[in-house]
Amino acid sequence: MKTCCITGVITFARDYDEVVKNMPLDRIMVETDAPYVTPVPHRGKRNEPMYVEFVARKIAEIKKLPEEEVFRQLVSNTKRCFGV
Repeated sequence: MKTCCITGVITFARDYDEVVKNMPLDRIMVETDAPYVTPVPHRGKRNEPMYVEFVARKIAEIKKLPEEEVFRQLVSNTKRCFGV
């Protein structure tokens, strides 16, 4: 299975909830699409890379997992992807 990159769109659109629910957490990466597609709660403003936190929080909510578990796995995924 390939890795999927999830963006801020999941914070305001329900179109990808099933994808997120069914995608293994070790195959998810996150990004913000800055300066576009600003996640809730900053909709209507310029998107910033630091808003990636809201994407990660939404993944935890959708998957019904503790935020810290999701954050740890996303960092691990990023390190693996970039060979860090």
